[in-house]
Amino acid sequence: MARDKHKWRLACVLWLGMFPGVHGQADDGVLSILSWGGAYERAQQAALFAPYTNATGISIEVAQYDGGLEDLRRAVAEDEVPWDLIDMTRSEAMVACAEGLLQPLSPTLLAPAPDGTPPEQDFVPDAFGRCAITHSIFATVVAYRRDAFPGTRPDGIEDLFDQQRFPGPRALQRTPAVNLEWALLSYRVPHEELYGLLSTRRGLDLALERLDDLENIHWWEAGDTPPRLLSEGKVVMASGYNGRFFDAMVNRGVPIEILWDGQVQEHETWAIPRGAPHPETARDFLRFATTTERLADLARHIPYGPARRSAAVRVTTHPDSGVDMRLHIPTHPLNAERALTKDEAWYAQSLGRIQEYFQAWLEAREAQ
Repeated sequence: MARDKHKWRLACVLWLGMFPGVHGQADDGVLSILSWGGAYERAQQAALFAPYTNATGISIEVAQYDGGLEDLRRAVAEDEVPWDLIDMTRSEAMVACAEGLLQPLSPTLLAPAPDGTPPEQDFVPDAFGRCAITHSIFATVVAYRRDAFPGTRPDGIEDLFDQQRFPGPRALQRTPAVNLEWALLSYRVPHEELYGLLSTRRGLDLALERLDDLENIHWWEAGDTPPRLLSEGKVVMASGYNGRFFDAMVNRGVPIEILWDGQVQEHETWAIPRGAPHPETARDFLRFATTTERLADLARHIPYGPARRSAAVRVTTHPDSGVDMRLHIPTHPLNAERALTKDEAWYAQSLGRIQEYFQAWLEAREAQ
């Protein structure tokens, strides 16, 4: 433990060394953002980061992570927070806010829509948390290799668990989130009853029994892993983020299709950590990055649903391929017909308990 703490402090020192005089003395020409890397970061660079630098002269340094709050907890505890802004899922933002790891945010800092509509009326419902503001809606989906199933192809989330009709290894995220929902959906549990059932031992056992039926699971953590495993033919079906799969299909020609049935939608938010070196600059960027123009442009580069209605109606084609991005956004009516909205409040309250239960099951499975 002591060695890990020393390694953390050393990492912070090395990171902070990139920004001389942080905590009030840092060069105000640099903004540090923690984001998700890969195709998502490339879209942010084109639609948000580069335009902000061009408009203000402030350069943006981006660090990458795969989600989780451990690094943020340590940074706040050590009073050595290296990031000004964090791109994080709403469920994790809710937990971080409750733990006092984030600064309060008000929708009053946001710009109105081009026609003057105030943010409170322009953003989707529940976009404003006490410490986080939703900018996009993404989905965790299943994708499959077209050439693995030349006849009948998967068309329902229950097909993820049917290795007789659709044989081959799967890739799933190493987390209970979404996996548990899909497992119960495969039993045809109604959406409105799902989280109530998952709140019981019986519901958890049913979900884990369904997952236990799967053979040869590749567990992933980084968001770019599922498209890579599919492109390399190491799995035939994989869970992952719809934007990453779109990038693999359109930009790299990987022969995969997205199974929209059972997609689990979630809000992606901006949050400012407690102790951020440049909170005012972070707020300025947040206002810029959530304007109608910027959110519409982001959705042209990666198909995540803009949190503003005024932005959603301005989404057009992909700048390089010319693909109509509206058809690839998870909130499009054709894609969202059987979508599930992740109950982020439930996860904020239950994740610790559910994670322990899932980890114990996973360890028992891997020990077999």
